[in-house]
Amino acid sequence: MLQAGIVGLPNVGKSTLFNALTAQEAALAANYPFATIEPNVGVVAVPDERLEPLAKIVKTDVIIPATVEFVDIAGLVRGASKGEGLGNQFLANIRETDAVIQVVRCFDDENIVHVEGSVHPVRDIETIQIELALADLASAEKRRDKAARAAKSGDKDARGELAILDKIQPVLEEGRSVRSADLTDDERAIVKGWFFLSSKPTIYAANVDEATLAEPDSNGHVMALKAQASSENAEVVVICAKLEAELVALDPAERTEYLKDLGLASSGVDELIKSAFKMLGLMSFLTAGEKEVRAWTIPVNTRAQDAAGEIHSDIQRGFIRAEIVSYEDLSRVATYAAARDQGLLRLEGKDYIMRDGDIVNFRFNV
Repeated sequence: MLQAGIVGLPNVGKSTLFNALTAQEAALAANYPFATIEPNVGVVAVPDERLEPLAKIVKTDVIIPATVEFVDIAGLVRGASKGEGLGNQFLANIRETDAVIQVVRCFDDENIVHVEGSVHPVRDIETIQIELALADLASAEKRRDKAARAAKSGDKDARGELAILDKIQPVLEEGRSVRSADLTDDERAIVKGWFFLSSKPTIYAANVDEATLAEPDSNGHVMALKAQASSENAEVVVICAKLEAELVALDPAERTEYLKDLGLASSGVDELIKSAFKMLGLMSFLTAGEKEVRAWTIPVNTRAQDAAGEIHSDIQRGFIRAEIVSYEDLSRVATYAAARDQGLLRLEGKDYIMRDGDIVNFRFNV
């Protein structure tokens, strides 16, 4: 399972958010209990508004959502790239994740001390960014030495690596992330395999107070964070960790009503989970029957035969065809029979590229 690591400076709301994320799961899908794999690691259900209506269509009470894994990573201090504090552990944990969610404090409260003495979102993300850049710079220099030796012997791939490193190293030397380097899509695909810490997809979770949650653009800290994020190919999701921690004690109906009173359509945690799922390059196809409705997690651009393997290896091995109807079509006509009569059910072969929300029945023979 792919992981999103949660990072942040002390007193920014990181632990509060992690606790809200993991507790939230039980409220989203009581029949898929939260599982703790090890301390500070949680498997969380991905909110999916399609599952309940689909369960009503096929008349089942069992709903199993897709999931995403969050890791609460050790805190960071300046000098982490040189092993200061828990620096080595921090960097190792980030290296093992597939994406990063950095919690950034965007509220003023004189009763909560900020480790740097004042609230300054851009400075805070730069503190972590610089440590990641310094660690990546050391890795880039080692890669350059190896590529330079290979290039002297006429290795074309090595010369290509050097050309990419020529773009990356100056960025890292400025303390900026690999994400902000001016690379082509092909170059980014190559760099992804080099496992630079600062190249990982990143979401900044702007932790605001309840007063500005409904109108986050009125918060100067949030606007500064959004401006910074846009310069480095990162995303911003606005949350109020304190509020989210309180919401988990409410039942779903009460949560919805409370959010409505605040002028919100959904909770920040819901949006953060969805954003993390998408950022990890994941999507869901659905299966639906009297036994259960279930969302299955697959990478974007997965072939139908490979998607079948998520259910069972025998289905993948004996794949014949995939009988597919889109969620939008089935929800509109309300029954499989109507979907078939109207030509909305279609048969697709093994090389069909799955789409998010495809409702599938795999035909197979083993």
